[in-house]
Amino acid sequence: MNRKGLGRGLSALIPVDDEINCGSDEMKEVDINKIYPNPSQPRQKFDETSLNELIESIRTHGLIQPIIVRPGKDEGYEIIAGERRWLACKKLGLNQVPVIIKTYNDLEASAAALIENIQREDLNAVDEANAYRKLMDNYGLTQEELSIKIGKSRSFIGNMVRILALPDAIKDMLLEGIITAGHARALLPITNSEIQLKIALKIIKQHLSVRKTEEIVKRYIEKEKENKTDKVTSNMEILEWERQLIKDFGKRVKIKSNSNGSGQLIIKYDNSNELITLINKIKKN
Repeated sequence: MNRKGLGRGLSALIPVDDEINCGSDEMKEVDINKIYPNPSQPRQKFDETSLNELIESIRTHGLIQPIIVRPGKDEGYEIIAGERRWLACKKLGLNQVPVIIKTYNDLEASAAALIENIQREDLNAVDEANAYRKLMDNYGLTQEELSIKIGKSRSFIGNMVRILALPDAIKDMLLEGIITAGHARALLPITNSEIQLKIALKIIKQHLSVRKTEEIVKRYIEKEKENKTDKVTSNMEILEWERQLIKDFGKRVKIKSNSNGSGQLIIKYDNSNELITLINKIKKN
């Protein structure tokens, strides 16, 4: 099991594989009907194939790793880690399951549920981002504070949360596994949602790697900067032309330029005599 990225002490929140250290926590068999899911569970749905494989494993070997719970309502137990195992046991019709009872508060329970899914690397990027956002909103945590609690860098959490601002179509691609979280993060520097979607579709069509996607995004941003520089230069030139024409004609002049090169030259005059004077000046020039 890859435990890279976990902060000091966080691995104690949940057991990993067969490493179960109960310490002062209580471990016992519990009526499965007294156990209920954690409403803060980050993962919104379970892969059916993976769940069926777990059911067969438990049918053959039994439930090797206890479910982590905390005391809940009506003398029941709320799942902190192991909802998939609980579901599998229910489908098998088991009456009793082994549990480890923790005394977590709401924040600790939410963090543990998130960490379990991250450790097992089976949480999609959208659900993970939503979990980070929910933890920060519900408990008033900053990105820095959350990064300390779950052992991820502040920049990583920031980029994950920004995924939620991507167009729904791209988030659907993430949920369906058509593109990766790396692809999604590569699109974040672009603020134009239409361009983001256009590149996302290109990723799928051309099977682009994350690195290739980053290169495309970098080129797009550089091109945008060049266009903005050209636009500023063009605006300065127009202002200079206006000043020159005002000097030549002695009247208010306005130049309106379009992106396709067309435009309007507007010269203000107050009466017919001024118009005649302007026409004569234009003819002379």
